[in-house]
Amino acid sequence: MSDVRSAQPEVRQGRRMSGIGRVLVAVYGVLALAAIGRSFVQIASKFDEAPLAYALSALAALVYVVATVALIRPGRAWYRVAWATIAFEFTGVVVIGALSVAFPALFPHDTVWSWFGRGYLFIPLVLPVLGMWWLARHRPAVEGDAS
Repeated sequence: MSDVRSAQPEVRQGRRMSGIGRVLVAVYGVLALAAIGRSFVQIASKFDEAPLAYALSALAALVYVVATVALIRPGRAWYRVAWATIAFEFTGVVVIGALSVAFPALFPHDTVWSWFGRGYLFIPLVLPVLGMWWLARHRPAVEGDAS
């Protein structure tokens, strides 16, 4: 019976890379690749037209790459990195989205997060909410916890 109890924390808290977590990571990976491609083309071909917007697209790409890696990697440290990057992403989407609506002149060209991710079907707005929900439901097991 003690074997079953000692297994409960892992079953209850689960692994982040199981079930729907794999889909979440796949979507983050695709968004990371899309943001990298977009920012590379923008910066290489027309950076002088909208340097702020294109730099923000590159920042978004970096955030998506780090979030993807953090969601894949096990352990408490990577769990914290995932929370930090996803919270940063959500803040970026909300702030840049609101600024792009309120002050469109600041962003003459769209960023990944402009208009709350409109150019990406609003996935940048929804994805961090799902990511934070997933992380909250799949905390890493605390070592020595035998509840």
